[in-house]
Amino acid sequence: MTRVVLADDQEMIRVGLRVMLEAGGIDVVAEAADGRAAVSACREHRPDVVLMDIRMPVLDGIAATAEVAGADLPTRVLVLTTYDVDDLVYRALRAGADGFLLKSTPADRLVESVRLVAAGEALLSPSLTRRLIEQHVDRPAPGAADRALAALTARERDVLELVARGRSNADIATELYVSETTVKTHVNRLFAKLRLQNRVQAVVLAYECGLVVPGRSSP
Repeated sequence: MTRVVLADDQEMIRVGLRVMLEAGGIDVVAEAADGRAAVSACREHRPDVVLMDIRMPVLDGIAATAEVAGADLPTRVLVLTTYDVDDLVYRALRAGADGFLLKSTPADRLVESVRLVAAGEALLSPSLTRRLIEQHVDRPAPGAADRALAALTARERDVLELVARGRSNADIATELYVSETTVKTHVNRLFAKLRLQNRVQAVVLAYECGLVVPGRSSP
């Protein structure tokens, strides 16, 4: 059974989320009313997913996301927000969130999304990721990509660019004429070199360093 921690400073929101998740067969193992308590709950219970509100006291959801994503935990972060294209959402994704959901998300979609993220998928379509990033990323300085990606091999750089363009591992394997296992190896190595937690962070980095240029990425 998928195990979840709920982190929101509004008790009514937590109650509503708990009801929807438990009705869908999700096990809510703990609740937290602030970011520091959320991190502590994740360390104690090691859930599959933490539903993390962005605006919370003591420690905000962005800082809490960074702590959870950077810890040695199996927990994936699903950010809860009121607005879909928002600078705070962008910052949360940059910090390591695996995706985000609107607080108005219907119950069936909420349960489906939690299970999807628990299974290791990023809850963002490539088009939505690009829309968020293109609205909030600063124009990189000339040569930024070369400096930021200096540790990568040419093939790892190619793989990162394709990840940033929304390609799956299978798509990348086809495009580069290699096996999917080889692609996974390249992805794991470039993530380790760049200290990335997930594909969403990879997309953000590719835009921020200028490897992918806003407005020029393919569908």
